[in-house]
Amino acid sequence: MKAYLYISRAWRAALAAMVLAVIASATAYAMRVSPMVLEMETRGSNAVARLEVQNLNQANLAFETRITRMNFDENGNIVETPADEEFLVFPPQGVLPPGGRQVVRLQWVGDADLAASQAYYVAVRQLPVSLDPSAAEGVGAQVQIVYHMKALVVVAPPGATPNVEALAVRPIQFQPPAESEGAPLPPTVPGVEVVLRNSGRRHAMMAGLGWRFEGTSATGERVRIEVTPEELNRTLGTGYVPALGERTFRLPLVDAFGSEPIRLSFIR
Repeated sequence: MKAYLYISRAWRAALAAMVLAVIASATAYAMRVSPMVLEMETRGSNAVARLEVQNLNQANLAFETRITRMNFDENGNIVETPADEEFLVFPPQGVLPPGGRQVVRLQWVGDADLAASQAYYVAVRQLPVSLDPSAAEGVGAQVQIVYHMKALVVVAPPGATPNVEALAVRPIQFQPPAESEGAPLPPTVPGVEVVLRNSGRRHAMMAGLGWRFEGTSATGERVRIEVTPEELNRTLGTGYVPALGERTFRLPLVDAFGSEPIRLSFIR
């Protein structure tokens, strides 16, 4: 039996709003940052990367960059700490005219002998600027929206490789988010919880592979579910698993597994 991920409209919307669900690019009404995932190394030509900021607004856009180190606590929540000193960023800030673009150069200046890859966020923040004085003369208040985007940057030792295995795969009842704030939660759907461990010194982006689940249903029928990289990117983002670390992922599915062991393999 072959099935696919169950992805409700609300679930897609919620995932799109999550920062860690980083895809290939991001667009806002006023600003675009690309790419949204950068992989670097501690030495050589790969110790330099480039990020492009584009102004999609009809007015000038002032921006600045900030870098934070990304780690996970015991509950799997992201913990950020300032790490601007580990990169040389040029330019660290700027002003773009309407339709303008700026390439921001990142150079690793941290530990050249990093033991294992480390993840960072490069935040591009739109700075509030003075509104049009002529508009301020009118009646009523003015509202200015500023945008804040984050790109995932992972720095790895040269030659390091990942080594990912599934520690546990178990069936769950997956709870999709509400359609809107204050709305009742929709019914739960079948799903799986997957714990992945990476014993390698390099991070892994597991959404770049297909995932194949094999097991049995509650009635003993064979169940085989293949999840494509496109589906994983919509639900997990990159599927980032840190070097020498673990991540837990939860996926909604169409078909349910029973209590028998579930086998997970990765498809290139």
